[in-house]
Amino acid sequence: MSKQTPFRARRWGWLWVLLAGLLLGAALLAGTATVMHKTSDTEFCVSCHSMQQPLAEYQGSIHFQNTKGIRAECADCHVPHQPVSYLKTKVMALKDVWGEMTGKIDTPEKYEAHKLEMAQSVWKTLKDSDSATCRSCHSFEAMDVLAQRPEARQQHPVAIKNGETCIDCHKGVAHMLPDMSSLAAAGAGELTRAAALTPGNATTLYAISTQPFWLSADVKQHNAGSLMPSTELKVVNREGDMVEADIQGWQQDGVSEVFYAAQGKRILSLLLDEQARAQIKTLSTVTDADTGLIWHSVALRVWVPKAQLIDDKEKIWHYAADMMSANCTGCHGLTALDRFNANQWIGVVKGMAPRTSLTQEQLRVLTQYAQQHASDMKTQNKANP
Repeated sequence: MSKQTPFRARRWGWLWVLLAGLLLGAALLAGTATVMHKTSDTEFCVSCHSMQQPLAEYQGSIHFQNTKGIRAECADCHVPHQPVSYLKTKVMALKDVWGEMTGKIDTPEKYEAHKLEMAQSVWKTLKDSDSATCRSCHSFEAMDVLAQRPEARQQHPVAIKNGETCIDCHKGVAHMLPDMSSLAAAGAGELTRAAALTPGNATTLYAISTQPFWLSADVKQHNAGSLMPSTELKVVNREGDMVEADIQGWQQDGVSEVFYAAQGKRILSLLLDEQARAQIKTLSTVTDADTGLIWHSVALRVWVPKAQLIDDKEKIWHYAADMMSANCTGCHGLTALDRFNANQWIGVVKGMAPRTSLTQEQLRVLTQYAQQHASDMKTQNKANP
C-alpha cells in the first residue's frame, strides 16, 4: 500500500491541475466574451468624443428611427457575425483605440479630413464580404418587392439579376456621405493618363472632356467650337500633337448650332460657331414619325489635340459610373440608368447637381453616361456597339 501512495498522490495532483486549468480557461473565455460583447454595444462605441459626429449622423438616419421601430445598432453594421471575421474585426479595432489616443479625428476639421478615407475602408470591407452584416437583417429572398416604393421595386430585381451587393447602392444609408470631389478628380486624372497611353494607330477615339476643336491643325487660330465628353471621332490624319477626324451626328432642322449623338435625343456632341456650321455636310434627312420633326444626319471634319482623346469608351463610362455611385447614394439607392429616357436625364441630373460636390465638367460626363445608357438608347447602342 505504501508503494502506491505516491502514484495516487501524483494522479490526484494532475487532476487538480487539470480542474484548475479548466476553471481558469472558462473564466478567461467568459471574461473575453464579456469584453467582446461590451465593446460592441452602441453605448461603448459612441463613448469617445470623436464619435459624436458619426453618432449625430446615425441618429438622423432610418436605421436609428423608423416607422417599424427597429433599430440597427453600431455592431449590427460594423461587426461581422462569422467567428473568424468577428475576431479579425475586433483585433483590427485596436487601431481605432490608437487613433483616439493620438487625437486623429478629435476635431470636426480632422474628422472631415479623414472621413472619405474611413468611409472607403468600410465600403471595401462590406463589398469584400458581400455586405454580410447588411444581409444579416435584409434578404432579397424575404423582400416583398411589389410592396416597395417604385424606385426600389424597379431596382431590386435588377440588383438580384446582376449579383449586386447592398453597398453598391446604399453607401449613405446610416451616415452622411463624405466630400467626393477628390475621387472624381482622381478619376479624371486616370483618364488623362490613359489618354497619354492611347496607341498612335487607333482609328476610333473618344473625347474624355469638354475641349475645343479647330478646322485646321493651326491651334493659334480661334477654335471653331467645342466637343462634349464621350464624342466619337473617326481618325483621318495625324500631324504632331493634333488629330484630324470626322464626327457624325444629328441636327434638328433649323438648329445648326449643335450636333446631337442620336436622332431625337438631346445628347450633345458638338457646339459649333458660324465658321464650323458652314463646313457641315448633310448625309441624309429623315422625318420623325412620332413628332413630325425633320432631322438631318450630318458630319464635320475637325482637328483636336490628341492629349484628351482615348480609344476605349468604357474607361469614360467606368469613371462616370464611379461618380454616380459615389455621389448619388446619399439620399437614395443607385438609380437604374434605364429608369429615364435620354431627354429626361438632363433634368434629373440638373435637379440633383446641387446636392453633390461635382464640378460642371464632371456633371457633363455624368449626364452623357446616363443619357447614352437611357431607356430609349438600347436599340441605338445595339446598332452602334
